[in-house]
Amino acid sequence: MTAAPNPSSALALVVADELARCGVTDAVLSPGSRSTALALVLAEDPRLRLHVQLDERSAGFVAVGLARATGRPAAVVTTSGSATANLHPAVVEADHGRVPLLVLTTDRPPELRHTASNQTIDQLRLYGTAVRWFCELGVPEDRPGVVAYWRSTLSRAYAEATGIRDAPGPVHCNLAFREPTVPETDDGRSRVEHAFRQDLAGRPGGDAWVTTTRPPAQLAPEHVAALAERIAGTERGLVVLGDSPAELAPALDLAERAGWPVVAEPLSNARLDERALTHAAQLTAVPTFAARHRPDLVLRIGRTGLSRGVARLLGPDVPQLLIDASGAWLDPERAVAELLVADPSRTCAAVATTLAAPAGSAWLDAWRTADRAAAGAVAGILDAGDAPTEPRTARDVAAAVPDGGTLVVASSMPIRDLDGHLRPRRGLRILGNRGASGIDGFVSTALGVALAGPPPTVALCGDLSLLHDANGFLLAPDAASVDCTFVVVDNDGGGIFSFLPQARYPASFERVFATPHGRDLADLARFSRLPHERVTSADALPDAVRASVAAGGIRILEVRTDREANVLLHQRIQDAVAAVV
Repeated sequence: MTAAPNPSSALALVVADELARCGVTDAVLSPGSRSTALALVLAEDPRLRLHVQLDERSAGFVAVGLARATGRPAAVVTTSGSATANLHPAVVEADHGRVPLLVLTTDRPPELRHTASNQTIDQLRLYGTAVRWFCELGVPEDRPGVVAYWRSTLSRAYAEATGIRDAPGPVHCNLAFREPTVPETDDGRSRVEHAFRQDLAGRPGGDAWVTTTRPPAQLAPEHVAALAERIAGTERGLVVLGDSPAELAPALDLAERAGWPVVAEPLSNARLDERALTHAAQLTAVPTFAARHRPDLVLRIGRTGLSRGVARLLGPDVPQLLIDASGAWLDPERAVAELLVADPSRTCAAVATTLAAPAGSAWLDAWRTADRAAAGAVAGILDAGDAPTEPRTARDVAAAVPDGGTLVVASSMPIRDLDGHLRPRRGLRILGNRGASGIDGFVSTALGVALAGPPPTVALCGDLSLLHDANGFLLAPDAASVDCTFVVVDNDGGGIFSFLPQARYPASFERVFATPHGRDLADLARFSRLPHERVTSADALPDAVRASVAAGGIRILEVRTDREANVLLHQRIQDAVAAVV
């Protein structure tokens, strides 16, 4: 390995090399002085793709998008001081969303701390309990054993981020660099070989210093048999699938053999075919339907919570089993009676093989009949005119993404409209930041997903989500080569608040909650040098999405709607579903 002229350069070389050996392929950097040593090395290492983002908050979410799309930890690097605090929102999302993330904050050496030195704050344990692990690597020194210490620590950081002891999540490594942070010796001579005397080499063959293995958590055969017997003995059962890192297709097989309906939220990526309901959100919001269809047992996987009707159905009076590989406490209703710590995919597959498909299931037929009736009623409303609406936009955008593509969906109304109207289909991956369920960092997350590939990537969001992270478009130089179409529903404010109790207080509602911004998104597109198109016809939107994807690059399709009309439309849809079930 290349020799280093000083300890700071030595540490930077080892950091990049060891992370690449562990499996990191992408790093996101915001410019700054104290991170110089690491920035120079990352820019020159061919094994690592370096993405430069001017805004640290956006940089953190680009890394979240990269990691969410690939399942591999991405690294995000900042300089010292307030720059590090700007990563906190991304750390919180990675924590709650179980996204593997390596947060590398560079720091001033201890002698400059607490002295009013420029860009120096207390960075130790800056993110509190939001990280899986924190390490202060210490100021690099030229002494025996230091390279093994660095490499072992970095290997552990990678392992902790990938979930060696817990669910995957963020890890914080604080790296204090003394000057010189450029590749020079203390006396200013450039690139003097062997000025740092320790051997920087890692393990032979390019291996990580420490490799780790965590076998999938599996239920014992007797527990699989007991679960299968319980499912087989329950006619009125329900499978509910939410946001989960697990492959949930086996859950559909289990449900089919059990004769149970499936409620699959979009981020479960399990609404693949007719085995998953399309309109569970509307059906369960009908009180009479919910009362007639109270299940006797519910099998839950992943984080749910998009539909109030489904949440009410999953009350403490309904027996519920939750399967999660990490034992995450995914139970906001405090209704789960049993938590099975096991790999959901393997568990469902094992149980499904022991079940004999029922000759018929009146329970399943009742759910599917109601779902088909609801689908007809909803389509009759959404397809009656050509004016764009928010539910139809969500439905049609998801259908228009080409096979093999990814749809990144923002929080608030877009993900809920998708939950209520996504028609089952294969060939589409759906991602979103529902860990903390915030709108911050959406643009950057979508661009991170697009950078991870494969194309195409389409992003569906509201106007506030886009504006909140408009700095995400400052990604450079990747912005010229990344492909991502943003479909933006612009209702001039926060549309979700119109559905909440705050809307009953009109005197302050617009100013405090709806927050109309009055901005023209075409102006933002021009500032960011991005193509922009306003789509005024609902019928034209699918072709516009396909054309934008085919054209490539970052592009904005704007769909304007009205917040008050949107509330009335949702009520009409709900009334129509109630009338047919």
